[in-house]
Amino acid sequence: MQEHGWLVAFVGLIAGGGLYVGKLTRRIRLPSLIGYMVLGVVLGVSCLGVLSEARLEKLSFITEIALGFVALTIGAELNLRELRRQSRGIVWIILFESFGAFTLVFAGIYLTTGDLAMALMFGAVAPASAPAGTVAVIQEYKAKGSLTRALYAVVGFDDALAIGIYALAAAVARGILTAEAGMATSGWQGTVLDAGREVGLSLVVGAGVGFLFNALVVRLRSSGEVLMLTFGAVLAGVGLSVQLDTSLILTNMVIGFILCNLRKEPEVSKVKRPVGLFMPLIFVLFFALAGAHLDLKMLPALGLVGVVYVLCRAGGLIGGASLGAAVGGAEPKIRKYVGLGILSQAGVAIALALISKEQLAALKFEHAARIGASLITAVTATSIVFEIVGPILTKIALQRAGEIAVQEEAPKGGSQQAGTRKG
Repeated sequence: MQEHGWLVAFVGLIAGGGLYVGKLTRRIRLPSLIGYMVLGVVLGVSCLGVLSEARLEKLSFITEIALGFVALTIGAELNLRELRRQSRGIVWIILFESFGAFTLVFAGIYLTTGDLAMALMFGAVAPASAPAGTVAVIQEYKAKGSLTRALYAVVGFDDALAIGIYALAAAVARGILTAEAGMATSGWQGTVLDAGREVGLSLVVGAGVGFLFNALVVRLRSSGEVLMLTFGAVLAGVGLSVQLDTSLILTNMVIGFILCNLRKEPEVSKVKRPVGLFMPLIFVLFFALAGAHLDLKMLPALGLVGVVYVLCRAGGLIGGASLGAAVGGAEPKIRKYVGLGILSQAGVAIALALISKEQLAALKFEHAARIGASLITAVTATSIVFEIVGPILTKIALQRAGEIAVQEEAPKGGSQQAGTRKG
């Protein structure tokens, strides 16, 4: 059998095996994505090795398409009308917790390693959260109140800012590494300008594809036709981003953002429904391939870096959210507890780490490749910690705020993590 035949067979194995591994993972009250990643680890470089680095590189287009769809769905939730309806305090919370996580992680990793580019990359992925973990706890315990509303708003909008922070910080880090490898022709000012051009061009490309998609999709009626056009828009966004060396995540998020804000909810739902049916397969393939990149041999060496990342990210989110709530004049219980409800981290952070690994490996520079491998390994491993601890702390915060009964227990047949499949 030729090599491409093996690759197709492995993709089929991941899709089919991921279904049952995800079911098993949910039975032990963990998010499905953990099971998908474990499947990838078993098939990847750390265990069986059937998904070698060379094969993973050939399958990288699947990761890029998956990231495009993830970014589109995030953008399609960013309704500016809804954000304006929120209190001024919510905006300050989002700003302070996102930049707080970036700043503390950047500082902590730099003081630990002395590596500026590595610190920027770790800081760039720190603000990203997993809203599904928080929402699952709220819905399971039927929480109600001002803290609950604040948590819904924060986890719904902060990933957009996180992607913006990532796009700029990662571009600067790649510029530093390019200069370090002797491939750059400009100094620090040029590096910053290159990063700004990358972000700006991503916005322009996303807007161009987004306005065209928005004009065409409204004329379609069949769900199949809508899915075909959506698939075409995502692939166009991904392909142009790769060709122009811009952020495919930011580009596709803009496509979704334009749709969400130019069309009414029924029209937006017409796109979301067929895409939602397609997304489970996307998540299985994406997280399994992310797990296949995880090099377990690197974990001992990353011990201190991993601990610093976990502590600094938690401190930045909790402290930043509390400070933002105070600046925005939020009520006392929101100031005290909102940070505890936003610690979950999984899908978006792993997505950013994986695309970083591929972009840094493309520089063909050993230091850059080592940073990329360290990033995906650390973020994947620590996301498991955050996905377990995050929902627990969310429940504690809601209990202390008096928005769920302290004595209330989770339904015996339910799963606290049932809603975290896409986190």
